[in-house]
Amino acid sequence: MLGSTHGTLTTDFRARVVACGEQPPVAVHGIAAAEGDVDVSGRSLYAAVPDLDRFFRPESVAVVGASDAEGRPNTGITRQLIAWAERVGARLHPVHPTRETVFGLPCVPSVADLPEQVDLAVLLVGDPLPVIEQLAESKVKFAVAFASGFAETGEEGAAAQARLATAVEGSGIRLLGPNTNLNAFERFRDDLEGPAIALITQSGHQGRPVFAMQELGVRLSHWAPTGNEADLETSDFISYFAGKEEVGAIACYVEGLKDGRSFLLAADRAARAKVPVVAVKVGRTEAGARMAASHTGKLTGADDVVDAAMRQFGVVRVNGLDELQDTAALLARAKKPVGGAEGVVVYSISGGTGAHFSDLASGAGLKLPVLSDAKQAELHEWIPGYLNVANPVDCGGHPVGDWRGRKIIDAILADPEVGVLICPITGPFPPMSDRLAQDLVDAAEQTDKLVCVVWGSPVGTEDAYRKVLLGSSRVATFRTFGNCITAVKAWADHHRFTALYSSPFDEAPRVPSPSFRKAQALMRPHQQLSEHAAKQLLRAYGIRVPREQLVTSAAAAVRAAGQVGYPVVMKASGARLAHKTELGLVKVGLTSASQVRDAYRELTDIARYEGVDLDGILVCQMVERGVEMVVGVTQDALFGPTVTVGLGGVLVEVMGDAAVRVPPFGEDQARAMLGELRGKVLLEGVRGAPPADVDALVEVVLRIQRMALELGDELAELDINPLMVLPRGQGAVALDALAVCR
Repeated sequence: MLGSTHGTLTTDFRARVVACGEQPPVAVHGIAAAEGDVDVSGRSLYAAVPDLDRFFRPESVAVVGASDAEGRPNTGITRQLIAWAERVGARLHPVHPTRETVFGLPCVPSVADLPEQVDLAVLLVGDPLPVIEQLAESKVKFAVAFASGFAETGEEGAAAQARLATAVEGSGIRLLGPNTNLNAFERFRDDLEGPAIALITQSGHQGRPVFAMQELGVRLSHWAPTGNEADLETSDFISYFAGKEEVGAIACYVEGLKDGRSFLLAADRAARAKVPVVAVKVGRTEAGARMAASHTGKLTGADDVVDAAMRQFGVVRVNGLDELQDTAALLARAKKPVGGAEGVVVYSISGGTGAHFSDLASGAGLKLPVLSDAKQAELHEWIPGYLNVANPVDCGGHPVGDWRGRKIIDAILADPEVGVLICPITGPFPPMSDRLAQDLVDAAEQTDKLVCVVWGSPVGTEDAYRKVLLGSSRVATFRTFGNCITAVKAWADHHRFTALYSSPFDEAPRVPSPSFRKAQALMRPHQQLSEHAAKQLLRAYGIRVPREQLVTSAAAAVRAAGQVGYPVVMKASGARLAHKTELGLVKVGLTSASQVRDAYRELTDIARYEGVDLDGILVCQMVERGVEMVVGVTQDALFGPTVTVGLGGVLVEVMGDAAVRVPPFGEDQARAMLGELRGKVLLEGVRGAPPADVDALVEVVLRIQRMALELGDELAELDINPLMVLPRGQGAVALDALAVCR
């Protein structure tokens, strides 16, 4: 049995950082030390937040390429911009080389002739690059480029966009676009109250359903159509909106991310501020990723990594635009759970409706507590005794038509275990449904608990729906069971997440540990390390490997086996050797000197036959008892190094049971990764096997994360398979390792 070093390892990330020779950073008001801080890999730890006030509310605007000629596309755009400028109180200056006036406004021939320094320039020209250079000289703060034909069209367009981005970079201008539209300059309703949704879309048309929710009484404060994001990107707007008092939720339609780290920092800023971010992210399938890339010219990213990164930082990912609008609306307007109560009670006039909804809700992970005997007895004062009121609550229909209906609702909401009341109404049945709707609205006005209604009628013109339910800002009204459940689950998850959230960027290492210097000495650029060298890399970061020796003769193998202790494993070790088992280059369970000699000769003969260069044969301690896991590092095109953990062994590719995270992350996320595995029960002990040392496994994941952060781009790939997780208290041992250097 291997001796354990696990007892010497702390599970506190801050203490672990100090143990590696680094002082933890000082946090100020919950934010990492100072803007401009970078982690050990040189990447920012703090979101750069642009001041976009003068973009959305400029005092002066220039429209370059303005027109009032009939039949010209620019004419309609100019007319809309003039109307928008009047609404926001901005002075508008048309710019056109041959016109003296545009729609009665004085027109100047060039940017240089503008009568004042403007906050925003709208570029209605085919090639914005020359104008950007002129705007820089005039010290314009913001510009919008509508022109298309850039990165979305291929290599030539991408090169043109790169030139545009370079021109913007040193100019002092912040650019929206290219390939964007007029959505930022829409007419927003100013008669709606309450927290608002701020909308970000890379495709303008995809934001229309959320924008239209104003007609249902949901306030919208901003719309940022980011287009190709040559400069300003989705992350910039998330960071900005997260600091606006009027914003209750941020809704995003994302096709591709410009920079993964910027997105994480923006999501972190929103999580710190407890502002929910809801996103549709295209690219779950190969077809979707292809289409998204051709539309905006950006990478969609490996979807499992994007999905994990969003979960890490509390971004709610939804699939459809209907889910986006309903979930964002609920998160913007609903208050946090009262006293932390998240219990959901389903109340309906039909046992079938209640059973159907409850089944879906439970399957989605919502908590449907059984009401106490006392509460059920209270409800049976108004509901016939033969009906089930344990949860779901079936009133049978008749009580909703009189005074009993409100009594039932109030009694449910008074239960301290109940945080949410959901009433699915599959179809109108006036006048009873009208009274039920009014009772729900009246009750919602008297409670801070969440009251939801699903109005299932496909017509949607009924007074109970249009005038009563939609007329209330306190009742969350949905049209489908699925959207209601998705939104309520997101609401509960968001408040639970933000209540416990601690930014991993505050704890991220800022200076290299002593392990880094040892590891760097082992790296070989553009090469794959041998198993022996890869294990030395693991040792440098305090990860246990078996007792083993690298030998180059049969006699040395016998001596090594005696020192390591029988039984032993013998394996070929070479820099370009990846799949040893398939080639027959692993021998296990060797118990005698003769077996060791024979194994040495056989392994070297096979290697010679296969043309594999060896640096020797490894004679290793045999470790049998434990759960085989895999822990690794890969490089993602968007996010950089990622850490993966899953079930290991020879069937790792077949099982595909793995979870991924983007560094930095803390112990909570390392444990959450294990919770996502289908095979997590193996770690708990099955069929008489003892529980595995999960603490040791978590420790390995965190040490691998440290390695990934410190080595950064130098480490293209790392694979520990298997990592044998021994019974509780005995640690974990890396039995095999593969490392590829960049």
